[in-house]
Parts: sequence; C-alpha cells; structure tokens
Amino acid sequence: MAAHLKFSPNKTIRSLAFAFLAASALASPAFAQTLTIGVRGGPDSIDPHFTATGTHAEALKHIYDTLVWSGDGLELEPRLAESWKAIDTSTWEFKLRKGVKFHDGSDFTAEDVKFSIERIPVVAGPNPTTIYVRSVKEAKIIDPHTIHIVTNGPAPTLPNDFIRLFIVSAKAAAGLTKESANEAFNSGKAAVGTGPYKYVSWQPKGDLVLDRNDAYWGPKEPWAKHIRKEIANDAARVAQLKAGQLDLITRVPATDVAALKRDPKLNVQTVDTVYVFNVELDLRAEVKDTTAKDGSPLAKNPFLDLRVREAIDLAIDRKALAEVAMEGLGKEVNQMVTPSIFGFNKSLPPREYNPAKAKELLAAAGYPNGFKTKLSFTKDRLPGDTQVGTSIAQMLAAIGIDATPNAQPAAVFFPARTRGEFSMSMSGWGTLTGEANYTLSSLAHSNDKDKKMGAFNVLNYKNEEMDKLLEAAAVELDEAKRRKFLEDANALVLKDRQRLPIVAVGSAWAMQKAKVTITPRVDEDTLAMNIKPAK
Repeated sequence: MAAHLKFSPNKTIRSLAFAFLAASALASPAFAQTLTIGVRGGPDSIDPHFTATGTHAEALKHIYDTLVWSGDGLELEPRLAESWKAIDTSTWEFKLRKGVKFHDGSDFTAEDVKFSIERIPVVAGPNPTTIYVRSVKEAKIIDPHTIHIVTNGPAPTLPNDFIRLFIVSAKAAAGLTKESANEAFNSGKAAVGTGPYKYVSWQPKGDLVLDRNDAYWGPKEPWAKHIRKEIANDAARVAQLKAGQLDLITRVPATDVAALKRDPKLNVQTVDTVYVFNVELDLRAEVKDTTAKDGSPLAKNPFLDLRVREAIDLAIDRKALAEVAMEGLGKEVNQMVTPSIFGFNKSLPPREYNPAKAKELLAAAGYPNGFKTKLSFTKDRLPGDTQVGTSIAQMLAAIGIDATPNAQPAAVFFPARTRGEFSMSMSGWGTLTGEANYTLSSLAHSNDKDKKMGAFNVLNYKNEEMDKLLEAAAVELDEAKRRKFLEDANALVLKDRQRLPIVAVGSAWAMQKAKVTITPRVDEDTLAMNIKPAK
C-alpha cells in the first residue's frame, strides 16, 4: 500500500530513516499479500490420503509435505527425507529432515512417516492412494530421523512413488477410521501438516483458505494468505480474472488463450503436460449401456472383439482433436505416456486415422450397422475434456457407433468409474512419477489385489504377457532392462487396444501481469510456491 510520510523538524534522522524503511517494507509485494487464484477443480477432502486425484493432491501439497518432492520437471528432490538409498534388494533407508515442526508445534519424526504409510490402506477412498505404498511390506523406525522401508521384493522406483506419500501428524490423526477421517480433517482438527501453508477453512466446491506457515523449515513464502477458489465454469473463471477479482487462473480454455494474450493487463503461459486422455473399453462378459441401434440387447459384448476395438481406434482423428477440439493445446499420442517418461517406446508408429477401414472391421465383426453405447468423461478436470469427449462421440457416429456423450463432474465420474459403471469412458492420466510403470501397472496389469497391481483396471483387461512384463519391471534394478520391459508393455497396449491413448494435454495459466509470475510444472500442478510477486 502507499505510505505518506509527514516530516517534522523535531524528528531525528534516525527516526526518519526508520519510518522510510517501514513504509518501503509495507509497500513491498513480499509483505502481507494475499494470493487469490481460480482453479477448475479442488480437493475432495482435506485428508490427503482420501483420493489419488491430481487436483486433490495439488491443493493439499500446500498443507502437507511428502518424503520426496517432484520438481517442476518431475525430477526427484529431497523434502521431508533429506536422502534415501537402497541398503539391500528389499530395504530402502530414508534419512529424515531434523528440526521440522508440524503446524501445531509438535516435532516431525519417523513415527509420523510410519503412521502415514500404515493408514493409507485404511482410509483410501474412491480413487485409492494405495498405489503409492503397494510395494511396502513394513516400515521400521531405526531412530527418530531414520526409517527403513521393507518392500515386497525389489522396489527400484519406491522413491518415485513417495512423491505422493503425504505425511500427516500421527498425534492429530490418531484413531480415525474411513468413516470418521474426512470430518476430522475437513473441520481442521486433524489437518495438521508440515507444509508451507496452514489450513484455515474449506468449503467443498468453494474456497480453500490457507495462511502462511511462518515456522516452515523451507524458504519463506511471500504470500501471507492463499485463497484457492474452485470455479468449475471456464467462462466464469476468465471473467473474474478480467475483472481483477483473481490474481491467476488455471486451465485457461483454449478458446480464450489468444484473446487473453492481447490484454495488456494480463500474461499467459502454456506448457505441455504429462497428462494423456485415454479411452477405455469394457471387456467384461456383460456390458452396460451398450445395445443394438434399436435398443435391443446384443448377443455379446462387442468390445470383446479386437476388430471392434481397432475400428474405434481407427475412427479417432487425433490430429483434429489436438488442433481443433483443443485449439492447439493438445498433441496427438500413440501410447499412454509422453516422450519424456522413462519407458516411452520410440519405435511405435503413429496411430492411424482411417474411418473407411474402421467400417470394414465393424462389418467383419458382425456390426455392419454399428451399435449404440455411451461415452462417459469428465467435464471439469483437465483442459479440453468436454470438447475432446464430445468430438470423439461425433467421430464414432461417422462409422455407425452411436456413442451418446455423457459429461460428468470429476467427483461423480471417478467413483462411478471405480464401480465399473461405464462400458466406454475417457479420462486423463498423468505419469506423475516420471516412470511408465506407474501408469501401466495401475491400468494395464490385471486387477490383482494380492500383488497390489491393476488397482485402476476395472474393466477386466487381462493379458498374461502384460502381467509378466510389468511384474518384471517392478523389481528390475537394472535400468536398461527395466526400460525394455516397459517399452514392450507400451507396444502390447497398442496391440490389444483395450485402452486407446488419444492426445496429450497442454495447459495454460493467465495472470495479472503487474502482480504475479508463475513457473509452470509439467504435471500441471498450480502451487503458490511456484507463484511469485511480479518484479
């Protein structure tokens, strides 16, 4: 704020200097500013272990720290763990940061790490966070700042998984169950972390209000208060930014990017992310929402026929989706991970667009007139999800498949998907750990609770060759061999076509040029820690 100094002949030079410095400090953007941003999606709870959804983790990274941090380019960095090393084939040692305090002033120790690991299977909700601790057999406390993680065999990528291992206070969250945890966290009672911001309040689908943690062990944040307003409607988010009510907005609609770039008061930044839209097809014997054109039941699930799955793949014009539906903010892909990810297969050819061949395959499979189904997708999670989903439905209509678009809020879509309610759906998946096994073992391995793999494979895809490749990759310490296993698994996804990678997602941020700047992240996370006052 502006400061006006009133000079008096009785003031000393020293007092004048002090007044000037104080006024300068108050005028500085680093003092007592509030950062207010508009996000498309927010958390589903304040319990960080409730769901693995990206927008959930993004918000709660402000309150809770992880053992390992994922840098702006997904590189692994120390966080609550200062260092880590494998001390034998099934044991990792993590040395914990000393002097770290929880928001209630209590000490962070290995007990909190052990507690956080062990509570995840108990409280995980609709999009389970168990994938981040699936290889953990036991957590052994060696001393207050050393913990050994014993794994179910070799686990070369355990530090990668721990970028989503949020540490909660064992004291604050003690005794909570799946039924009671959300209430305790959402009220703030159990929302005690070690992160750079403290929980103040949260309204579901509304505002998350945070105060700076002045006792934070890391760099001090310039923002005294951070408010994250969940505004799912793209037009409303843009309008509030232009009206000066928001400092920054996430996931700018592609249709608005050019116009916002022309606004002299605003700045727009874009980045290619690691998120990929995938269409998945039901391979269960009894299929939902899929009938003959006249509504009568089909003799069998058409998606069980590889020719039908290939026809759907051939009907999708990925270039048009990237350039038109996503207005240049997307990139066509040929596999479930992007080129920067470990295990990306460079030898795979681009996906072909050939609707004529698609019709021939449908006819050969016994569906010359196509059939009727429903394509479900989110409408408020990733940029372009509604436009891409709707456009794919139109492309399928061109080969005779009437796919009714079914756009849903992410909070509705993901629990329904987990329950297996969709016969055909599209959603985005980001390989947040930087290694393809994270994505493939969750989606392409058969759903095996004993092996803790395939947790998100809910549509009965099973290929023994795929399972062997992914199980081998999960324990292979030799990087070259592990890479080959993952490359072969990506090739098998292309061959089986149960999941159809469509386009990689680009993202855009728009902000008040005079107030803030941002360092974009490839995982699309929008963090106050990456937003600084404009110089």
